[in-house]
Amino acid sequence: MFKLNEIRELIRLLDETSISEFNYELDGAKLLIKKDAVGATVVTPQVIHAAPAPVAAPVAAPALVAAPAPTAAPVVEAPAAAAPVAKVEDKNLHKIVSPMVGTFYKAPAPDVDAYVKAGARVDEKSIVCIVEAMKLMNEIEADVKGEIVEVLVENGQLVEYGQPLFLVKLD
Repeated sequence: MFKLNEIRELIRLLDETSISEFNYELDGAKLLIKKDAVGATVVTPQVIHAAPAPVAAPVAAPALVAAPAPTAAPVVEAPAAAAPVAKVEDKNLHKIVSPMVGTFYKAPAPDVDAYVKAGARVDEKSIVCIVEAMKLMNEIEADVKGEIVEVLVENGQLVEYGQPLFLVKLD
């Protein structure tokens, strides 16, 4: 999985060049960075649970290719192992999903307890996590009343728009 600081560094380097698109794949994770006509940068991370594909990148400065080398693959594997357990009860549970692409944080700070854990009671206004997008910390509310059954993502994991974050047994 790509680390947030590596993605930021790639964006910074891409902004300094005339390259308009950068595509990178490593251990089943794919990262696509594009500049639009105005010059704004759009980042699209994807996790692919198939066999790792060979690294494919457009011709670029060597610094761009070398920057993302240290990555942590175990982050990609952990959610995949936990997902089949929860799918058995999915029909009776509500999913709290990510409203945006960003980085999932279970607590407001590293040295503070998580907003919620499995077994925690929530209501419509309960904050369950933070999704960081473009250096903005977005507090995510439960929007339902019930009990958290399972946390589906790991702290610091990149999440997609619409990706389930929590399973909630409704009251």
